[in-house]
Amino acid sequence: MLNGYLRNQCYKEAIELFELMGVSHWGFDSYSCNFVLKACMELEDYERGREVIKRAVDRSVDGDRFLGSTMISFFMKSGDFNGARRVFNRMAERDVVCWNSMIGGYVKGCYYDLAFDLFREMIFCGVRPSAITMVSLVQACGGMKNLERGKCVHGLVLVSGMGTDVLVLTALIDMYSKMGEHERARLVFDIMPAKNLVSWNVIISGYVQNCLVHESFNLFRELVLTGGSFDSGTIISLLQGCAQVADLESGKVLHGYIFRRGLDMNLILCTAMVDLYAKCGALKEATFIFDRLKDRNVITWTAMLVGLAQNGHAEDAIKLFSHMQEEGVAANSITLVSLVQCCAHLGSLKKGRSVHAQVLRHRYTFDVINLTALIDMYAKCGNINYAERVFKDGSFKDVISWNSMITGYGMHGQGHKALDIYRRMLEEGLKPNQTTFVSLLSACSHSGLVEQGRSLFLSMEKDHNIKPTEKHYACYVDLLSRAGHLKEAEALVKQMPYQSSHEVFEALLSGCRMHKNIDIGTKTANYLLSLDATNPGIYVMLSNIYAEARRWDAVDHIRGLMKRQGLKKTPGYSLIEVGNQLHAFFAGEDSHPNSEEIDQILENLKSELEASGYIPDTSCVLRDIDEAMKIKSLWRHSERLAIAFGLLHTPEGSLIRITKNLRVCSDCHTVTKYISMVVKREIIVRDANRFHHFVDGKCSCNDYW
Repeated sequence: MLNGYLRNQCYKEAIELFELMGVSHWGFDSYSCNFVLKACMELEDYERGREVIKRAVDRSVDGDRFLGSTMISFFMKSGDFNGARRVFNRMAERDVVCWNSMIGGYVKGCYYDLAFDLFREMIFCGVRPSAITMVSLVQACGGMKNLERGKCVHGLVLVSGMGTDVLVLTALIDMYSKMGEHERARLVFDIMPAKNLVSWNVIISGYVQNCLVHESFNLFRELVLTGGSFDSGTIISLLQGCAQVADLESGKVLHGYIFRRGLDMNLILCTAMVDLYAKCGALKEATFIFDRLKDRNVITWTAMLVGLAQNGHAEDAIKLFSHMQEEGVAANSITLVSLVQCCAHLGSLKKGRSVHAQVLRHRYTFDVINLTALIDMYAKCGNINYAERVFKDGSFKDVISWNSMITGYGMHGQGHKALDIYRRMLEEGLKPNQTTFVSLLSACSHSGLVEQGRSLFLSMEKDHNIKPTEKHYACYVDLLSRAGHLKEAEALVKQMPYQSSHEVFEALLSGCRMHKNIDIGTKTANYLLSLDATNPGIYVMLSNIYAEARRWDAVDHIRGLMKRQGLKKTPGYSLIEVGNQLHAFFAGEDSHPNSEEIDQILENLKSELEASGYIPDTSCVLRDIDEAMKIKSLWRHSERLAIAFGLLHTPEGSLIRITKNLRVCSDCHTVTKYISMVVKREIIVRDANRFHHFVDGKCSCNDYW
């Protein structure tokens, strides 16, 4: 009866019957204990399981080898490896099943060396290993990532006469695949005398793991053409491959297969489909599947959330996280890292702090990914001091987290601090990598540290054997261009060992615009347009160069070219977070519910600032209109609207944070300095290039941006 309950997965009924046997005249034996202990394992009821073992010991029925094997499995599953070993050592008679229980338990617990030690003891005791033994040893080699030992076990498989066992060969395919040895995995697969669905799934999954997506589809076609069956596991691996290479069309074909073959639409399969569509940017399809799922686990929610975040829908990702919390689904570390990145993108410090609190509350491990994401978030949300605090509190730091801190200092115009932390990094024995120098050169560029930047660029290859990439050249050209060394920057571009990239020329063009150099700017823009005539940013920058030189005919010509090609300038907007809500303001906007109040605040500010000495710089208005219209246009810039809204809806004296998608114009920069002085507030503006901290009429960038 107990065995029947167990076979029919009636575990609670089996336990209840055993309890009844204990208080009746029937009593119980080793078989009864064996069955009920298995039921306890299925229910993960370890407390009751220990009670069963105690009763078996009290009745002296624990000497049976079948019950002994189950007791070992029970202790292993509950994490009590010492308890399992005590049972094993007490057993008078130990067959291969008992040895396998111990070896398999050690492998599952990642005690690989103990598993091999016990295997050697098993051979010494004259016990012949079975296929299950060899599978455990192969899995141990995979877990250890020890290819040489894996080859030895493979040899032992052949010597032991198990070279045709499907179970063992499948384990070998899996082991070689996980170690990146896909050719060896394929050789094992090809010599298999009989292949089952599991072995096909393992080799297909192995190809996907090794980024051989095309080959995995070839295998799938072979499976279908030979009349073999496949299941949702096969399709899941292929969907993961499509997601890996963003192959939307193949993914849609697989989606069709699922319906035509009537495959079980289980949670794992649906999650893989959500992940595929999200990673391919097909958010409509991803949302369609996600919304129709009744039971969604944290992996499904995270797949959808990450998809939204990676496709530029950071705010929607944060809203989805709120729904996830409402449904009582606990986030995992991947979810939280993605959310931290969303908050960084939006510049939402309050939401970022909330996510950080969740990381602490759930006691997730602070690995380098979490640490770096938090440093990056605090830096991008304008709180460089807190980024520094997270960095200092980190229990361990590698080059990635150091790079993140250097980047943070650079964004905030603290180039000297970036250089200081780089020196500390070298003192601690850490080797810089390519990213380190990108961050350092960028930091020097934003702080005008030309000589320091030159020195770093030269030291890359000389002192650290790091060959400069196009990215490094782009940063160095940007450094020189910002500082006005345009001829030197142009010469550097011509001397580059690479075919000059967009990024390098765009850095040079930006410098030409900043320093109003029409000659080099025109040549640079024309070259860029020969590479890509559909990039509106290049037209806009060239138009701005002409506008600042009052070449309105050239401006009209450039704008005409854009219009004929259907290209539009990216509209300027600014974000401000008030309460728990982000408010967006576009340049010239008057549709906001608080527009009238905002206009009144701006009008009052205008009078106060002019009384304090502010004089509008109308050269920032790159349109051929009269002076009065230019001044009016300046006061409708998005950051001014956002600042006025902040003054209207935040406590007096509190800090105002603004995120702007474009570079701050020189007049808005001047105005914000005056506003910080008049209203006695700190204002932090994150623009497309860097951070500006405005306090008492001064900016942290020292007017260098």
